[in-house]
Amino acid sequence: MRLLTIPIFLLLLSVSFVQAQEEFIPPPAKLIAKFPFRLLTGGIITLKARLSNFPDTLNFILDTGSGGISLDSATADYLKVPTTLSDRTIRGIAGVRRVYFSYRQSLHLPDLTVENLDFHINDYDVLTSAYGEKIDGIIGLSFLSRYIVGVDYDSLKISVYTKGTIKYPRGGYLLKPTINSIPIMSASIKDNRSLTSRFYFDTGAGMCLLLSADFVSDSNFVKPKRKWYATQAEGLGGKAPMKQGVIRQIQVGPYRFRNVPTYIFDDEYNVTAYPSLAGLIGNDLLRRFNLIINYERKDIYMIPNSHYKEQFDYSYTGLGMYVVDGEIQVVDIMPESPAEQAGFKPGDVIMAVANNFSNNIQTYKNLMQTPGEKLKILVLRKEGPVVLTMKVKNILTGR
Repeated sequence: MRLLTIPIFLLLLSVSFVQAQEEFIPPPAKLIAKFPFRLLTGGIITLKARLSNFPDTLNFILDTGSGGISLDSATADYLKVPTTLSDRTIRGIAGVRRVYFSYRQSLHLPDLTVENLDFHINDYDVLTSAYGEKIDGIIGLSFLSRYIVGVDYDSLKISVYTKGTIKYPRGGYLLKPTINSIPIMSASIKDNRSLTSRFYFDTGAGMCLLLSADFVSDSNFVKPKRKWYATQAEGLGGKAPMKQGVIRQIQVGPYRFRNVPTYIFDDEYNVTAYPSLAGLIGNDLLRRFNLIINYERKDIYMIPNSHYKEQFDYSYTGLGMYVVDGEIQVVDIMPESPAEQAGFKPGDVIMAVANNFSNNIQTYKNLMQTPGEKLKILVLRKEGPVVLTMKVKNILTGR
């Protein structure tokens, strides 16, 4: 019987070998475009592109948290883009709304044209005001699903490849998210207790971590004596109140980060999809990795980059400032915040921060990101200029 067994075993090996020989192997992925991007506050990625036959160069956010592709309503009006009211709705941090679409448009990126895109129309005025530059739209799934996309935060370059086989470089970690429209990843978090949960992988979120208030309440995750500070965030539909603080640790694959700045969000419209998800991981954490995004394979390959060990932003001012009619105005002041203690008033026009008169909101926000710093801020009121002194609070130490 042993003599008969050996030839049968060899025959099975031979059949398996033949079947493996007939396996279809996609062609190698080819680099078809490479172009620069910019980083805004919180790690938001912006890039330049043109729409269809319109000559204007537009400013888009690259956002894995977008399940499509969109155009700002003011930009659509300016360009006189034809739009059609659909029966579809979208959810954002401040509401749910029925949307208009502009169908079968093209997007012209450097050395790359993407055809037959259906843009939904949205109001991004609050994002434009918050970042101090026009946000004309958001590029998400409709683009990312057609290619393999590399994001290099060291060179500030995006590389676009055709679909196909690709060899990932050494030294990284292969994340295998669930991808329907937005990537969903697993991560371990630790504070009052240790938990493993699922999160949106969201390069369009200018923060490290956002947790649903329902998740925090039901899981007893956060240490009871943790100090949280009133703040707000901007997103689809407007502004939404949140709480800002720190949790002990987050781990993504083999990578651990301690004392992670975190927002807690009372998610009225269930944007964070609780209880399926606990929240989202944003780009102030994800930008610490160069990424290869391969939706066809359901791969996101992460390689630690030069920003990996950068200190997190623990600053807190409670000052909501926006660009309004070309001026940087104070719009919101959080109660019991450094901004309130410094004497800011709604309507104050910020003329200078620490003797910087650039009138650039990104620059002013960066100057306000040094915890413990006492800043002289020149504001203009009806009665004349006033100099205020604000001490930036450290949310890690509470000082």
